[in-house]
Amino acid sequence: MTFRRSILSDRQEAAVQKTLANLRAQRRNRFRILACIDGTEESLVTVRFAARLSVQDNCDLIVLFVRPIDSGLQSGGLQVRLARENLLEAGFEIPGVSHLKQALEVLKEEGIDVSGWPKEAQRSDAWGDPAGDNKLEFRSPEGRAVVLKLKTAPDVANGILDQYELGPYNLIILGEPSRWRGEFMAFFGTGIVQTVTTMAPCSVLVARNSLEKRGFFICTDGTSRSMQAVRRAAVLADVVGEPVTLFSVADSAAGKPAAEEAVANAKALLKAMKIQVAETRVAVGNPAEEIVEVGALYKVIVVTDEGSSRLQRLIRGSTATEVVRKARTSVLDVR
Repeated sequence: MTFRRSILSDRQEAAVQKTLANLRAQRRNRFRILACIDGTEESLVTVRFAARLSVQDNCDLIVLFVRPIDSGLQSGGLQVRLARENLLEAGFEIPGVSHLKQALEVLKEEGIDVSGWPKEAQRSDAWGDPAGDNKLEFRSPEGRAVVLKLKTAPDVANGILDQYELGPYNLIILGEPSRWRGEFMAFFGTGIVQTVTTMAPCSVLVARNSLEKRGFFICTDGTSRSMQAVRRAAVLADVVGEPVTLFSVADSAAGKPAAEEAVANAKALLKAMKIQVAETRVAVGNPAEEIVEVGALYKVIVVTDEGSSRLQRLIRGSTATEVVRKARTSVLDVR
């Protein structure tokens, strides 16, 4: 059986777009994190990271599991029940449901216990699949939202990117892939992490097992876009109580003064913002290799490829892409 997106009338489409516009307006002043899990224990590190980054009441945390379209659910009474009930509340144990419930336990371990919060369940049609999309939203008395989202999509990467469009989100958190491919192979093949980090409009954190480390290792090359990334990352580090280290790399000894100036300017920017800098460092060598080597000591390496278009990142890659791929700690690609 072939599954296709549901076709809406012009009136229905207009109503949907109006609703989305209203939601985006309401969410504009909130920091929204999308933590993606894939059913493995290792992927739950995204939920732990999200919990530790969403320490303020203006932070909303959405845990997403994308399940492929499943023709195996096309069976009599089950199909009717799926169409009527929210999977996250009805007790169906199809892929994703138990994993999202496990995410709630992880959040509880991290100090976010939603058991006493009011909740609302929603289900919507998706791709003609009997399970559809399912959402369970918990909201605290202070207005903070924790959402479990079971999304149906043709493939996981596009499901994540589609979910961004329903957000929007400030940050997407993904787990480390089991193996990396080149950008073209990622885009046309099955490289979920590569596709999302290449195509996502917002910042992306590739989370590795670095939660016991300390510090944001923020890299800068002195450009205006890089300085914007420094500002955003430093604000996040300050909010969650992580020390800030500023780092710049010169590709030759002749370029070292420019690297030192980039770090000094970034430190001055943060001083004006009343954000303390714990350390500044400069190195000479291959930028990606130096960042990966020195940054391994820290909880999060911060890079940016905001100056590159999605097509440029896809075709040529970037220093940020190489760092994300080779790092031995978590990497935040700021956009």
